[in-house]
Amino acid sequence: MTIKVLGPGCAKCKQLEKNVQVAVKELNQDITVEKVTDFQEIAQYGVMSTPALVVNEEVKVTGKVLKPDEIKQLLV
Repeated sequence: MTIKVLGPGCAKCKQLEKNVQVAVKELNQDITVEKVTDFQEIAQYGVMSTPALVVNEEVKVTGKVLKPDEIKQLLV
């Protein structure tokens, strides 16, 4: 499984990335987490508001910071 956190590096983007790391650690599964800051790559996903969360190339959430438990629900 691959998770991408899309965002330019703002405070909300960094918080979402931290929350993803916590969720992944708690799930103890083979999950790759990537941070995408390139605006052209973000635009390819059709994302207009960041942060955004992409799971296995499918946009799951845009414009909001999920808590670790909310992230885990998306991954199970």
